[in-house]
Amino acid sequence: MTLVRWRPLNEVTSIQDEINRVFDEVWRGQRARGPQTWVPPVDLLENEDEFKLVAELPGLASEDVKISLTENVLTLRGEKKAVKEEKIENWHHVERTYGTFERSVQLTSAVDPAKVTAKFKDGVLTVILPKSNESRPRDIKIES
Repeated sequence: MTLVRWRPLNEVTSIQDEINRVFDEVWRGQRARGPQTWVPPVDLLENEDEFKLVAELPGLASEDVKISLTENVLTLRGEKKAVKEEKIENWHHVERTYGTFERSVQLTSAVDPAKVTAKFKDGVLTVILPKSNESRPRDIKIES
């Protein structure tokens, strides 16, 4: 009888290989079905006075994006349309995604909706959301 040394890392590696295989199959299946949900990357910055959201929206125009603010939730909606060419080409690899998107961000303080501004330049959307006076930090004087 031959003894076989047990190596637990081999089992972990085989489990990881199986998980990778499943995700690869799911990914390939989704790609074959058509357009994917596209979620633009965003940065959210905060200081004492305001929030600043910066979103990368390459290939879109300002008309393609809608912004709404409801109960301290900022929502971006839009659609990145696929480019249609009449010329027949053989596709070898496609990574760019198209389709509608919706991205919501919960803000941690109340903002003044009347003072919100948005600018769109070179595929980058910048939204400035000034905080309301009630939500801004303030010093409290201690009486003695």
